Amino acid sequence: MAGSQCCTNPPVLMSSSGDGSVQEIAGLKAYVSAASPSSKHGILLISDVFGYEAPKLRKLADKVAAAGFYVVVPDFFRGDPFSWDNPEKPLAVWRTFHTGEKEFEDAKAVINAMKSNGISKFGAAGFCWGAKVVVQLASSDCVDAAVMLHPSFITLDEMKEVQVPIAILGAEVDQYCPPEVLKQFDEALSAKSEVSKFVKMFPGTVHGWTVRYDDNDENAVKSAEEAHEDMLTWFNKHVK
Repeated sequence: MAGSQCCTNPPVLMSSSGDGSVQEIAGLKAYVSAASPSSKHGILLISDVFGYEAPKLRKLADKVAAAGFYVVVPDFFRGDPFSWDNPEKPLAVWRTFHTGEKEFEDAKAVINAMKSNGISKFGAAGFCWGAKVVVQLASSDCVDAAVMLHPSFITLDEMKEVQVPIAILGAEVDQYCPPEVLKQFDEALSAKSEVSKFVKMFPGTVHGWTVRYDDNDENAVKSAEEAHEDMLTWFNKHVK
């Protein structure tokens, strides 16, 4: 299988990684990457449980920025990403502090701050936990397009509320969004002819593969890069 389980292969967090810079936006620290600072097309990347300092996530932000977008990766956890080294906050407990509701409000504030700086169109992509915030953004008028990559904790009812073009990139082996659930999401979106959608399952992958791949695994890298290109294609189509 390409990739590895998201929560069992945490990244080595590096606040200094990436070509962009850490700034403060709407009261949050955020990694900002923009090949063209004057770009009017903004992309919000919403991390998995490990937070915004993950090097592979920042590398992807740089890649999206190079395609002409103004990319922001906020620290929605406010310095409290999930860590296996904190026995007082196992994942189930950590999630009670980060349900996605407060982070959704923070995301709206970040988008409004970006609007005040001249950004006129928005896309949002969420990885694992981050998809919880993205599905809420996609059910409002906050963004023009959305992408969910190996989403976690998303209900069918939430998917039925999506109002903007959305792509869902799923893994073949995923306890949080198995292929049968991905199919249900696809069917729910198909019932909404007014909403453009793209749903794809990647064979040979497991949960977290797009930002948890092994650099030495050729198949894992190839699958991750394919997903990244699908995401970029979606944003190029619906945000530019």
